[in-house]
Amino acid sequence: MTTLAATAGAAKAFPGTFSIGTQQQKAIRVGLIGANGMGWSNLNSMLKVPGVQCTALCDVDANVLNKRAGELKTRNITPKLYAKHEELLADPNVDAVIIGTPDHWHCLIMVDACVAGKDVYVEKPLGNSIAECNAMVAAAAKYNRMVQVGQWQRSQQHFRDAMDFVHSGKLGKIRLVKAWAYQGWMKSIPVKPDGPAPEGVDYTRWLGPAKERPFNPNRFHFEFRWFWDYAGGLMTDWGVHMLDFALIGMKATTPKSIMATGGKFAYPNDAAETPDTLTTVYEFDDFTVQWEHANGIDGGPYGRNHGVAFIGNFGTLVVDRGGWEVIPEGERMEAVPLQKSKDNGLDMHTANFIEVVRSRRLEALNAPVTAGAHIAIFSQMGNIAYRTGEKIYWNARKGQFSSDAANKLLAADYHNGYRIPKV
Repeated sequence: MTTLAATAGAAKAFPGTFSIGTQQQKAIRVGLIGANGMGWSNLNSMLKVPGVQCTALCDVDANVLNKRAGELKTRNITPKLYAKHEELLADPNVDAVIIGTPDHWHCLIMVDACVAGKDVYVEKPLGNSIAECNAMVAAAAKYNRMVQVGQWQRSQQHFRDAMDFVHSGKLGKIRLVKAWAYQGWMKSIPVKPDGPAPEGVDYTRWLGPAKERPFNPNRFHFEFRWFWDYAGGLMTDWGVHMLDFALIGMKATTPKSIMATGGKFAYPNDAAETPDTLTTVYEFDDFTVQWEHANGIDGGPYGRNHGVAFIGNFGTLVVDRGGWEVIPEGERMEAVPLQKSKDNGLDMHTANFIEVVRSRRLEALNAPVTAGAHIAIFSQMGNIAYRTGEKIYWNARKGQFSSDAANKLLAADYHNGYRIPKV
């Protein structure tokens, strides 16, 4: 079994290259599966890379599919349209696919794509359970596919510079790392009645392996991420971004224990299932990593609504998407003023993927499937600790927790005839 320990090397450091655009401009034909939200953003970013063509679109919502096709037509791009991802994957005019679906579909589609011989750019979090992540790593390796996970901050130079500073030792002994997402724009989701799916939506296909339920608008499109059937809330939505750098900075792999507490404290009676307020503590040998999130609040630590702070004896380094700085502990070290971000992380990330599709140099991927699996599993551990209400311990050799209740959450609960792929 592939376990957190088996993917741990991805957390230790960035890949050796951040180059883009050095390969010859071989045409790469891309298909998009899931054309709403980040899938669409990823495609538009990828189309900036010379030689990239969009040859296929797929979505279970015909309204979205036709809207995107119309937008591409204004740019003289006319892809084939598909309602089922299997049909797109059978298209010989597709070399690589972008997976921008809700999280609960990532595993099935990525494995199908690998079997079909397509390279894959898959949105984060990689999988919706630990078992899914393991299957996805195995599929990429078995079929020798280039798989990039949409953790685009790994392609931003200022994040790499910040990690270099952390690794320099100048902060002194680091005892605590804080990562957080305080998202003031995330308001309460009002309870809405069930009803018919919108015309043009294949709701049965949208549900896929998730539990069969009546259609509810609160569970559809963007809001799916607040329901356990399809995603893991802010922990897997933002946690995979911020906690990824906590682990890279500390060259950390497997925690000794995980505990979490929180709940629906801001909006106790709204429609969401995942906690709007959460604190999670990961224990390592001589430091801890702490995750915090809060919906409806922007006033996070150090005046930032998201970020990572490495708290050392001599000073604290704080990094977010806007840049990084060092706050000294008294006179123990010099301050480092804000080093602002100077590049477009998403564009760098999609360009890196296309370069590797051309070169076949797996080691040059900035967010390979192993890295995506490692941090998705790490974030899932936090959710499992919260959902069980227990302090949980991971056995890397067995690929299990010490708790029966936690082990029941290792795999997503598949329905409707679907099974987690066995690779």
